[in-house]
Amino acid sequence: MKLDKRITLLCGHYGSGKTNVAVNMALMLKKQYEKVTVADLDIVNPYFRTKDSSQIFNDAGIKLICSEFANSNVDIPALPQEMYSITDDTSHRVLIDVGGDDRGALALGRLAPAIIKENDYEMLMVINKYRPLTRNVADTLEVMGEIEFACGIKFTGLVNNSNLGEETTADDVLNSLEYANGVSKATGLALIATTFKESLNSELCEKVPMPLALTLQDKIL
Repeated sequence: MKLDKRITLLCGHYGSGKTNVAVNMALMLKKQYEKVTVADLDIVNPYFRTKDSSQIFNDAGIKLICSEFANSNVDIPALPQEMYSITDDTSHRVLIDVGGDDRGALALGRLAPAIIKENDYEMLMVINKYRPLTRNVADTLEVMGEIEFACGIKFTGLVNNSNLGEETTADDVLNSLEYANGVSKATGLALIATTFKESLNSELCEKVPMPLALTLQDKIL
């Protein structure tokens, strides 16, 4: 999968697996571009952030911007000043991990005018059929609408990341395709990837649209 826009924004409901997708996509970007930055806007969820993969990013030469309070027991909804380099320094390819649902998307609203003005972005909704509040098309559309309203940017594509973590089987992924296609049809947005853990690649790579095998990141406790 090639990410052609300078800025890629990833949104999704809590538990969608958005952050794991973000880490994998950032590593993909680094294979295509010299300067890559990951910006973690998840200022409301202290449990699983891109900060957990900071050593992976450091080893790959990827810049990480995140709250100084990430991975601490302090949960302060504040963005670092460095966050504004996302739109000020156009020499970097940027992947933004937006916080879960509409509350997390509020932080993105501060950067939205500059992102829209540059008009070189993709905003992708990471969907997961197996999460309680996005089990069907109607509920997923409601969550998407809330996120768009909160941040002021419209979605441009979808990533089907329907999974049950390490317990995910090939059938779980295949059984999510009707749901993902339903969201795509209802929104008019293209499904740019269907993800699954790398161990399922041989079973799924020729059976799903736009397959994207992921390395699952360990959460740092």
